[in-house]
Amino acid sequence: MYTFDPLVPRLIDLPTEVPLDGLTTEQSTALDEAKIFVGPADPADRPAWREALHHWREAARARHGYRGAAYERPGAAWAARCHTVAQVWLWDELLYSFEEHRFTPERFLADARERFGGLDAVVLWHAYPVIGIDDRNQWDYYRDVPGIVELVRELHDAGLHVFVDYNPWDTGTRRGADDVTELADVVSWLGADGVFLDTLKKAEPELVARLEEARPGIVLEGESKLAVERIEDHSSSWAQFFADSPVPGVLRAHWYERRHMQHHVRRWHRDHSEELQSAWLNGVGVMVWEVVFGVWVGWTPRDAATVARMVAVQRAAGDLLLEGEWTPLTELAPEADAAGVHASRWELDGLTLWTLVNRGSEDWTGPVLPDGAVTGGRLLALTDDDGAGPVTVPGRGIAALLHVADGVAAPEWLPGLQEELARRPHVPDARFPHRLARRVTTTPAGPTPLPADSGVVSDAAQPPAVVVPAGEHVLTVRHRARETGMYQGAPYVDEWKPLPPRLHDARTLQRELTLRAPVAVAVHEVTNEEFAVFLDATGYRPAVEHRFLVHWLEGRPAPGTEDEPVTFVDLDDARAYCAWRGGRLPTEDEWQLAGETGELHRGTPAVWSWTESEHSDGRTRFVMLKGGSDYRAEGSDWYVEGGVHAPDHSLKYLLPGLGTARSATIGFRCAWDGEVTR
Repeated sequence: MYTFDPLVPRLIDLPTEVPLDGLTTEQSTALDEAKIFVGPADPADRPAWREALHHWREAARARHGYRGAAYERPGAAWAARCHTVAQVWLWDELLYSFEEHRFTPERFLADARERFGGLDAVVLWHAYPVIGIDDRNQWDYYRDVPGIVELVRELHDAGLHVFVDYNPWDTGTRRGADDVTELADVVSWLGADGVFLDTLKKAEPELVARLEEARPGIVLEGESKLAVERIEDHSSSWAQFFADSPVPGVLRAHWYERRHMQHHVRRWHRDHSEELQSAWLNGVGVMVWEVVFGVWVGWTPRDAATVARMVAVQRAAGDLLLEGEWTPLTELAPEADAAGVHASRWELDGLTLWTLVNRGSEDWTGPVLPDGAVTGGRLLALTDDDGAGPVTVPGRGIAALLHVADGVAAPEWLPGLQEELARRPHVPDARFPHRLARRVTTTPAGPTPLPADSGVVSDAAQPPAVVVPAGEHVLTVRHRARETGMYQGAPYVDEWKPLPPRLHDARTLQRELTLRAPVAVAVHEVTNEEFAVFLDATGYRPAVEHRFLVHWLEGRPAPGTEDEPVTFVDLDDARAYCAWRGGRLPTEDEWQLAGETGELHRGTPAVWSWTESEHSDGRTRFVMLKGGSDYRAEGSDWYVEGGVHAPDHSLKYLLPGLGTARSATIGFRCAWDGEVTR
């Protein structure tokens, strides 16, 4: 029985009330723990609320001896204007082509410009959720990627900053130097601009100092709520699972230090309008995260267009947002406030910017500013088509007004901003853009004729096999509930934070299969010796040779390993061998049905099996592995589950590219259509 409702924010996610009748020392200290300060529903309470926020900030800065030295580093100044950061699986099919075997940043960046108005930074997510399949550690998953240095260089050349990911929970894989040394080395080698602290709210001082030494100006972005005293040395924070109040509130960390950038995200939500509006009113950024650990959670056309409109203004008017006088929940026309329209006001050197949101679902068109709010000068409705007449604030959307005072020249960025916003109108389409994963069809080459002296049995006499009969089959598949999900859809739609017992618990699903003809699945996995004969007979070489049979010695199996299952082969290598033997890889269902007879033999050491179950939704490739292996990474639930498993267990394994899918713990066995001659 669950002790929480996953569709409702947890207590720690909720916004914090701000006392309006003066803050005691105890109350001020308690506000240090807030994620967001609640926005008062009654406009009459808002002046006292703003006064309390100012009082808290002054008291907190004094209490913690705040100096803001981290924000004076020239190399880190970019973080304060980093409004869009994308978390990107390194093998996202927008960023990597499995057909061309190369990174395609030009394709990824073009898509981001078209839909989101471009990005300011990316996080190259690399190891989770595939780490633990073998003993490779998180540093190996960066260092062992051909071309990754060039990829980072191309992203830099395109004007983006690059974060790497740090997984402090990775303690059970291959050990090298200590984490501080390893991370500093990777940051320096890649020329990374920042580090995302997975599962960590903050880095310890030693890590901060060592990273700064390796890359002066390094930006550290902690996950979730950053402790107020560590705003001193963390330029950014990952504002994940922050629930706002009905009347939008103020982000505590950004109010404390305006240069501290936060990136709003609710990773499993399909409606991002609330966190976008919070970001817009607070002058902070958003995280664009469409492939969440292999699961498609794409952005609706409405929310993607809102991001593009937001960042156009934020990039142009960055000085106003960073240096201007900020008035949250500024006074508006009573009719607008009653309709759910709210705004922040930003004033600097004769320019005043209002960032407006509409909490309601219907467009608001009418007066926005109260009488006498502006006199003289020019008032421009930036996000309206013609910039004249009543202001329209779209339902669940945003808008912006700019006032240029008398005697003040219009900013140089204004014409370019108006042109960009004219190209990016509000899009009301809030339908979720579903993607379905389809099985990747392969056409392996026909079997290569065996030379007369090969010493291999002919294709008419296949090795021992288990025959799965034709007909209808119903399978129960067991799997571990991970953030990768299984075949289709996000496993935690619109949930706030997946927690045990709904995370990493054992699950089952049912699959139906119709076989039009019998299928024979080999009793034994292909061995090193058998694969060596295949190479001798065909001269086969993979398109990408990285990690291919790296455990062999001088192109041959190491003495004593001839009868062990062949590993360090990928799907294409396995397919080529099976085609040569007149067969193919078994699907995951065929493998399971054969295994449940009890007749499949597991080699030594036990290894996972590739299956003919490669899938793609156009953004993520995955394959179902069967069998399990002797290897098990200990110490964290975030690892791939190790150990030998029953035939009904399946692992959804996200496919990495450029040979990195080849593993010490994955082999294969063949299958043949029709009856088999023994």
